[in-house]
Amino acid sequence: MQLDQALSVTQIFGYLAFAMGVSSFLQKSDQRFKIFMAAECVSYVIHFWLLGNYTAVASSAVSVGRSVAAIRTRSIWVALFFVALSLGFGIWLATSWLSFLPIIASCVGTLSLFLLHGVRMRCFMLIGTCLWLLNNILSGSIGGTMLEATVLATNLLTIRRLQLEQIRKAADLR
Repeated sequence: MQLDQALSVTQIFGYLAFAMGVSSFLQKSDQRFKIFMAAECVSYVIHFWLLGNYTAVASSAVSVGRSVAAIRTRSIWVALFFVALSLGFGIWLATSWLSFLPIIASCVGTLSLFLLHGVRMRCFMLIGTCLWLLNNILSGSIGGTMLEATVLATNLLTIRRLQLEQIRKAADLR
């Protein structure tokens, strides 16, 4: 890839998603995590639209809504609404089985954000991260690939930090 392509408007939105995504997984607060996640998804919508990956656009757009909704509620019905919305867009827009990578990642992320919290939420999000990583590699998304690779490492680090915090709290209670 040439320098002008790596610095194109398309890739710049991928880099912005990268910055927001890494910031989200550095958060120990679930609320702040979801706010940064919503900002990442907005950047992803524009980035994947410019790349022409419309299932990733739909998935990211649904993810914006679900991240904001997950700040306010943990309702299983709201989660199922967003899963159904993701699946509907996937069926409508898919052109191959690879088109379902971001859709499945969105469904996993939705269930994680609404039904889980703390370490469990972040562990389940690792599945979605791996699916997004594969999607981004196949889509030619530089920022997206950097994002998911870094999110994988950052999320593992934050999981460890949260586990150590739980161990310390348990030791203090003794």
